Order: sequence, then structure tokens, then C-alpha cells
Amino acid sequence: MALLVIIFVLAFAFDFINGFHDAANSIATIVSTKVLTPFQAVIWAAIFNFAAFFLAKYVYGEFKVGNTIANSIFEQYITLKVILCGLIAAIIWNLFTWWYGIPSSSSHTLIGGFIGAAVLNAGGDFHVINYAKVLPTIYFIVLAPLIGMAISFVTTILILNICRRANPFRAENWFKRLQLVSSAALSLGHGSNDAQKVMGILAVSLVSTGHLDNIKNVPDWVPLCCFTAIAAGTMSGGWKIVKTMGTRITKVTPLEGVSAETAGALTLFLTERLGIPVSTTHTLTGSIIGVGAVKRLSAVRWGVTVSLLWAWILTIPISAMLAACIMFLVKMFA
Repeated sequence: MALLVIIFVLAFAFDFINGFHDAANSIATIVSTKVLTPFQAVIWAAIFNFAAFFLAKYVYGEFKVGNTIANSIFEQYITLKVILCGLIAAIIWNLFTWWYGIPSSSSHTLIGGFIGAAVLNAGGDFHVINYAKVLPTIYFIVLAPLIGMAISFVTTILILNICRRANPFRAENWFKRLQLVSSAALSLGHGSNDAQKVMGILAVSLVSTGHLDNIKNVPDWVPLCCFTAIAAGTMSGGWKIVKTMGTRITKVTPLEGVSAETAGALTLFLTERLGIPVSTTHTLTGSIIGVGAVKRLSAVRWGVTVSLLWAWILTIPISAMLAACIMFLVKMFA
């Protein structure tokens, strides 16, 4: 019972860290375009992160992403120690990347940690992995930013053509107002996708200890606590990553902010309905690149983008290796 309590504490801590790590995704463009101050932006994002609970619960009627995470490892190989080691590894990598201002994926960190701990616990047997659930997530490391990029590119061109005769000053004021809506939608998509991931881990913990008969029957207080934790984390901000996302990839105007956030939100809503856990970071990065590419390809700082790409590629294997090392120590001393 004590180990289960520790797992719940660590899980909510991970969600809190996920919130301030990924807060930059929800607020980067709205802060860089000076539509809201950083303090106003995190409050705005946190409100819609939490509101995502009601979207998933009462509109969608299910938590598909949480179920995918819960089933990424076959049930017979899941133990509390596996979950514990996976969470510790995920927290360490998230804090490391946050400290250095690297917009990595909290989703892939959690999946990598879960896989690494389970494989080591099974003596190096990779058959513990449910590839039917994990492979779509890996594919979307590439697909999510490409989808975001394509949507934002097309959306920006459409907006520019529709507004080509508009008064520039009035148009900018309108897009600043619209950015409040697009930012809210992105925060809603972020909360809906990301808070469910820890919820899936906790559901597995309850099933493995006999407190729950099926991961789909998780009590409401579990997702409610997860959404609350991620909203609280978002309110604490993540300014180092805001700088990377909001200014270093490309300079973003209110019009482009609306386009990038709308593209990111649509991609997140799509993948949530498919039950695929994706990275808000990857998705929004692709969307920002898309709006930058409309001006000219040289408007995108490709050196920064390549650095981010390496972080995306390395997140799952590094998290898995870190979790495996932690599991090795746990098996040796505990």
C-alpha cells in the first residue's frame, strides 16, 4: 500500500512538472506577440487545461489516450516497481530538459520510462511491449509536427488571401483577440491529451494491486486530480522553453500565432480522438515552422529546429535506458 501511495504522489508530481514544462507550448506565441503578459497567459492556459477534463469526460465520454498508455506494456508484466522506476526516470528527464530549455516531449518520456523499466524487469525481453499501442505513438513523433506544419501553412495562406485588402492596424487588433480563442483551444487540446497519460499509469497501478477490475472503470477522482495537477503546473510557467518556442524558431505575429495555435489544437484534438498520445511540443513546433515557411524558408531558424529534432529522437531511448538503470538498482537493493 505504501508503494502505491508513493506512485500516486510521484504521478501527480510528474503531471505538475508536465504542466510547467509544457506551459510554454500553450502560451509561447501569445506571450511573444504580447497579446497577454506571461502571468495572464499561464492563468489563461491553466483554466483550459483543467476544462479539458469536462471535454473528455462529458463530450468524448472516454479517456482514449489514458487507455493507450495503460496498455503500452502487456498487463502481466506490469508491477508497481516497474511503474515506480518509469515515473522516476520520466521526472528526471523532464526536469533535465526543462532546466536546459529543451522543449522535449513529456509523453514520450513517460512511455520510454515505462518500457525501459518493464523490459529490464523481464530480463531484457522486448516482448513485454504492446507494439500495437506503442508503434503509432512512435510514428506520430514525425507525423504530428508534419500535420501541424501542413495545417498551419495552408491556414496562413488562406488568412493572408482573405485579409489582403484589410486595414493592417485593424486586422492585427482582430488577430490579437482571435489569439485568445486559438490559445484557449490549444490549452484545451494540451490538457486533454497530456493529463490522460498519467491517468493511464495510475489506472494500471490500481488494477495491478486489485483496487480496480478494469482500467476503463477508473474512478472520477483520478482524472480530476491529474487535470488539476497539470493545470497547477501550467500556472507556474516555464519561461526558458517559452523563449525557444516563441522567438527562437521564427518571429511570430498575431496572425501567425492564430494560425499556429489553431493548427496545433486541431492536431491534438484529432490524435486524442484516435487515442494516440502525441507531444504538444512537437505539434506546435511543426505549426510554428509552417507559418514561418509561408514567409520564406529562411525565416525558420533551421539550426534550432535540428537541435529540437535530436531531442525528440533521443527522448524515448534515453528515458528507457534511465528507467532500466533505476530498475536495476531497485532489483539489486530492494
